[in-house]
Amino acid sequence: MEKIKKAISGFAALLAAVILFIGGILLCVQAGSKTEPDGLLIMLIILCFAGAIVLCKGLLVVQPNYSVVLTFFGKYVGTVKENGLLFVNPLFTKQKISLRSQSLESAKLKVNDKMGNPIEIAAVILWQIQDTYKVAFDGVNFASYMTNQSEAAIRHLASTCPYDSIEDEHAAITLRDGGDEVIAMLEAELNERMAKAGIVITEARISHLAYSPEIAGAMLQRQQATAIVAARSKIVEGAVGMVEMALELLSKKQIVELDEEKKAAMVSNLMVVLCGERGATPVLNTGTLHQ
Repeated sequence: MEKIKKAISGFAALLAAVILFIGGILLCVQAGSKTEPDGLLIMLIILCFAGAIVLCKGLLVVQPNYSVVLTFFGKYVGTVKENGLLFVNPLFTKQKISLRSQSLESAKLKVNDKMGNPIEIAAVILWQIQDTYKVAFDGVNFASYMTNQSEAAIRHLASTCPYDSIEDEHAAITLRDGGDEVIAMLEAELNERMAKAGIVITEARISHLAYSPEIAGAMLQRQQATAIVAARSKIVEGAVGMVEMALELLSKKQIVELDEEKKAAMVSNLMVVLCGERGATPVLNTGTLHQ
């Protein structure tokens, strides 16, 4: 489990290291002026330079949105998330980990939807490291792990929902029309899988969704046929209403008396005119209605 490690300011340690380094140089100059420098002077020189090196070894610079995982001879000590120049135990091993938001675009995956139709699907995922301990120690390569698990989550999502509602009219959620509900399902699936690696998914969007090329043409024709049938249904419904209204007004205003045979002929003609794909060609009758 991640532990936050508090580090002290590194400016005092940096100043001390500079002083020791300068002191070591001055002692070297002093020792060089003597014919035979004594052992104490040599020891002081060694201590000054060694102290400066040890202090510099403990200095740590943490940039914004970065963290440093500290270990002491293989034991996890904690994670430093405070920014700036800091000082920690010089014997600690340091591992820098970025906490910035990063983007991953999956490859176009060919999978079968809930109805068994082959489709192509891809997603863009925004992710961020949340638990540095899990990232550093629970996985060998968290980037590879995330790529594999994200593809597995996308495949699972595609297999649980139909592409559209053509084959499954009672589908509550479809990939094409699901919108926010599909995105919420994808994010929940990804977060469940990525939690083991200490990664949180901040946003996920489907970037590509289409039928596979081998059935795309047939599915397009099917969608067009469905749209044509739906449009024709509306046209017929409207035409019936208009014919009914026409007969009612003719009867109400007593413009012309029509028997059942003439009403049927009129209904047939009006339905042809209103439902036909092409404009009607008018025919002028210069005789009577019965000729």
